[in-house]
Amino acid sequence: MRKHRSGRSSDRHSNPAPLIGLPVTKNDEVVIDIVGMNHDGDGVGRVEGYTLFVRGALPGESVLVKVLKTKKQYGYAKLLNIIVQSPDRIEVPYSIKDQYGGCQLQHMDYNAQLIWKRQLVINNLVRIGKLDVLDEQVSGEAAEQGIKVHDTIGMDNPWRYRNKAQVPIGESDGELVAGFYARGSHRIIDMDVCLIQHETIDQILNLVKTIGRKLGITAYNEETGQGLLRHVVVKVAFRTGEIMVVLVTNGAKIPNVDTWIAEITKSMPAVTSICQNINTKQTNVIFGDKTNVLWGNEVIYDYIGDVKFAISARSFYQVNPVQTEVLYRKTLDYAGLTGAETVIDAYCGIGTISLFLAQHAKKVYGVEIVPEAIEDARANAKLNGMTNVEFEVGASEDVIPRWKEQGITPDVIVVDPPRKGCDPRLLETILTMQPERVVYVSCNPSTLARDLRVLEDGGYRTVEVQPVDMFPHTVHVECVVRIYREDVTN
Repeated sequence: MRKHRSGRSSDRHSNPAPLIGLPVTKNDEVVIDIVGMNHDGDGVGRVEGYTLFVRGALPGESVLVKVLKTKKQYGYAKLLNIIVQSPDRIEVPYSIKDQYGGCQLQHMDYNAQLIWKRQLVINNLVRIGKLDVLDEQVSGEAAEQGIKVHDTIGMDNPWRYRNKAQVPIGESDGELVAGFYARGSHRIIDMDVCLIQHETIDQILNLVKTIGRKLGITAYNEETGQGLLRHVVVKVAFRTGEIMVVLVTNGAKIPNVDTWIAEITKSMPAVTSICQNINTKQTNVIFGDKTNVLWGNEVIYDYIGDVKFAISARSFYQVNPVQTEVLYRKTLDYAGLTGAETVIDAYCGIGTISLFLAQHAKKVYGVEIVPEAIEDARANAKLNGMTNVEFEVGASEDVIPRWKEQGITPDVIVVDPPRKGCDPRLLETILTMQPERVVYVSCNPSTLARDLRVLEDGGYRTVEVQPVDMFPHTVHVECVVRIYREDVTN
């Protein structure tokens, strides 16, 4: 096995890499300096100009790595030893940290995570969007031309923030296990504790495993399509304390279902709903089409600010309630509502943003392509006694032009698209509708930057961006963006 030092190859001419001209090949060990971190949270180092991505390495570190895979322009390496450690490195609290791929930044100081996420947003705005970002060292007229990217809003306590878990069930040595998929595979690693989810979720998952093992319940096998229990979904309402447990099964019959109910409710009195979702398809999609209430209520209730929401087994609801309120209050701020405005909420989901804005707007129209979500949105509007909001099923790019023909002229359009960003036709619709203000809520900085470029080219000006850390210890970052039509003064 070849060993390199400081990115130099001692014998690469006598033993060339499979790809001609590369300074390293598979299984080489090399010492490299980590100069940055990519969007996946992997450290970036170089060997004679050739880039290696190293999971678990931090900028500023000197590390010994083993090359795992090489491509023409870059390769991947495994971290073997840290020679010079970053001051931002912290001890990871998980004993299974090396197998767990969900919390990519758990080894990084939290304040450093927030700084990196802000820079990630800036890099995307500049590189993909070709946008000018405000240089904080520049003042005067030049500074006014740039987009202000604020510091990332983090959490006072960045642990135990998740209110929902969707946990796959498997078998190991003939016993049920529940946890997460090992990195790069569908092998389930059993886990008793997850420090980013509510403590109650840990308790319920461990209880379900115990009951299942005692009753001899089988786990679903993806390869054979046999076995009963596929996933366990747990939802916790932070404000009300109500809990929903959903057993996702490969078939309608659950053996000893009364025992399940009795043991769950006895051990966890806060549980107010136990449901069964039936999914008999050979698919990696979690939910099937049919959901039954086994015990208790069909929904649990929670609040975002003063707005109450009913959450069903399949409802989408933001998983970090503390930061969701931060995100929505910033959305409200950027919308600039006085009570006289008409607002359109594209990608409205179950109406969370729509109802939050409706408290301060004259009228809010929400549109969402998922029929079940619109049913939930209408129910939530009724639950809160809000009559100044309407919801319609359909694609935003189809529904909003129809609203325009009906004489609906929005002052503000809010978009909160999925990771793939806005549909191009929706962006065209916004440019045609010409609202004074657009508020873009994004979960993906790269598609955000792409869409902002389209809006800027169409006569809008991006004023400021507020990153919000909805998912501490992961590479994900949400943003709220204030956008004005160029002829509007703010």
